[in-house]
Amino acid sequence: MNHVIRSIRSDEWPAVKELRLAALQDPVAHLAFLETYEQSAARPDSFWQERAEGAAEGDGARQFVAVGPDGVWAGSVVMLVEKAGQQDFFDAVIDQDQGHLVGVFVRAEHRGSGVTDALVDGALAWAWERGLERVRLFVHEKNGRAEAFYRKTGFVPTGGSVASQGNEGTRDLEFVIVRS
Repeated sequence: MNHVIRSIRSDEWPAVKELRLAALQDPVAHLAFLETYEQSAARPDSFWQERAEGAAEGDGARQFVAVGPDGVWAGSVVMLVEKAGQQDFFDAVIDQDQGHLVGVFVRAEHRGSGVTDALVDGALAWAWERGLERVRLFVHEKNGRAEAFYRKTGFVPTGGSVASQGNEGTRDLEFVIVRS
C-alpha cells in the first residue's frame, strides 16, 4: 500500500463531500450508512464545510483519509468520541468514555490492498492517544464482508444490537475492541 493516512483539513470539504457521495453509491450503502445518496447530495455546501471543520479539529471527532500518490482519496473513516453520561445515537446513555468508529468506506478498486486496515489502525491510534480504552462500531447483520474484516482486525461482538435504521426488521450488531 502506498497511500498516506492522515486527518482531513477543514478546507478539504469538497473532497469530503465527493467521497461521502461515492460511499453512498456503493451497493451495500443501505446496510452501512444512515442516510441515502439523495439526502446527502441535497445538503448545502455549508453543511459540508461544518462537517469537515468538525472532523479536522478538536477532540470530539476525527476523519482520516487514505491519499494515494495521485492525490485521490481511496477511503475514509471517522472516529467519534463518546463521553460517559451522554446519550448516543440510539438514545442510550454512554457508561464510559469510548470511541465510536463510523463512516468506514474504501473505494472498490482499493479494497483488499491494506487501505482499510491502515485507516482503521490510524483511527484507533488517535483514540488510544486520547486515553480511550474502548472503541465500538455497529455492523448490519447482513454485511458479512464488513463483519469479517472487523473480526480480523480484533473487534469482537458484545452481544448488543440495535434496530437497523432504514432496514426494518433487521439489526445492527455491536462490536468492540479494547486497548491492549
